[in-house]
Amino acid sequence: MLDIKLIRANPDLVKQAMKNRNKDMDGDIDRFLEIDKERRALTQQSDELKNEQNKASKEIPVLKKQGADTTQLMARMKAISEEIKGLDSKLSQLEQQQQEILYSIPNVPHGTVPVGKDDSDNLEVRRIGEPRAFDFEPLPHWEIGKNLNILDPETAAKVTGARFHFYRGLGARLERAIFNFYLDTHGADGYTEIFPPFIANKDSMTGTGQLPKFGEDMFKLEGLDYYLIPTAEVPVTNMHRDEILDGATLPRYYCAYSACFRAEAGSAGRDTRGLIRQHQFNKVELVKFCEPEKSYEELEDLTAQAEKVLQLLGLPYRVVSLSSGDLGFSSAKTYDLEVWMPSYQRYLEISSCSNFEDFQARRMAVRYKKEQGDKARLVHTLNGSGVAVGRTVAAILENFQNGDGSVTIPKVLVPYMGGVEKILAK
Repeated sequence: MLDIKLIRANPDLVKQAMKNRNKDMDGDIDRFLEIDKERRALTQQSDELKNEQNKASKEIPVLKKQGADTTQLMARMKAISEEIKGLDSKLSQLEQQQQEILYSIPNVPHGTVPVGKDDSDNLEVRRIGEPRAFDFEPLPHWEIGKNLNILDPETAAKVTGARFHFYRGLGARLERAIFNFYLDTHGADGYTEIFPPFIANKDSMTGTGQLPKFGEDMFKLEGLDYYLIPTAEVPVTNMHRDEILDGATLPRYYCAYSACFRAEAGSAGRDTRGLIRQHQFNKVELVKFCEPEKSYEELEDLTAQAEKVLQLLGLPYRVVSLSSGDLGFSSAKTYDLEVWMPSYQRYLEISSCSNFEDFQARRMAVRYKKEQGDKARLVHTLNGSGVAVGRTVAAILENFQNGDGSVTIPKVLVPYMGGVEKILAK
């Protein structure tokens, strides 16, 4: 969430930042400031009464010892106590209202983010690799998967429902090969591997910004404040919730494999075939904790780390800087990595690398100290897909398909496939 001091000092800046995100939040911010003004006035009033109460609590025993009449003073203390109780109740209500508004305001985009209304205004930063020119009519990955008997959405629909898949044989082996390759690559580059829970509580979801804004996009366990995680970002980032980290240990790099679960609310009719938009999918996530002054340098490095695995796989892709209108709720700046998909004849997102600055850390109270006597400061958090596994499978099937119906395995994955170099047509 945003710093209250920023909203107080620069409300017009925050209002304009929201307009750049295509959100008119002038009314919310004005209401926030009205509540804040009232809350601060009541807090001062309450503090003054408490000071009077404390002073009297010291005077009364002395007066009694002197034999003085304390009846009026005791009556005054009783009235003050009731007044403080009423003020504290009102303050609690105002703080809750203020918190609700604060939780609804997205992050302020960084100054380098292109201003735009949606993804059509995203700025291409670079392209790596050339899309392959086929000498035959390439098939979409869902048809390739069916022909090779390695993807089976029909059985998954019977067992569970739409937008789920069974992987079979070498398809299952390919999925496993990819996330093991990702974990090994990131681990060799200094990321500590984490295997997190696939369920997180309400506080964790709130800490990383999924709640309360995006409750409908998640699967909640009935009768519990537990949710299936939409990304490993949630449990991994919340590992340090309510902690003060040793500044000497920063930056901290983590990588984590997890299954991910998303209700995909509001996406009816989009990418209904294949592996692109599933309710359950696998992903390797990269998470960073760092000092504020270094977070944008770390964002570039994080993006390069996600790019590395695509380069090793030999997949053509591009990097785009998301416009203000396409930014995620918690992000101050995001680079998307988009892989070329022949069946779509366009680039498709396969990784998203974001700097949240202190937006998540303020919610989670993740701070650090460089020296023992220093005042604790909020860290900056970053995360990126390193990368989405199911979409990688789809990209490999489409980009490395052959005219005879087979699919060539990228060389870096062959050891993970037990030496299998091609998935052959049956």
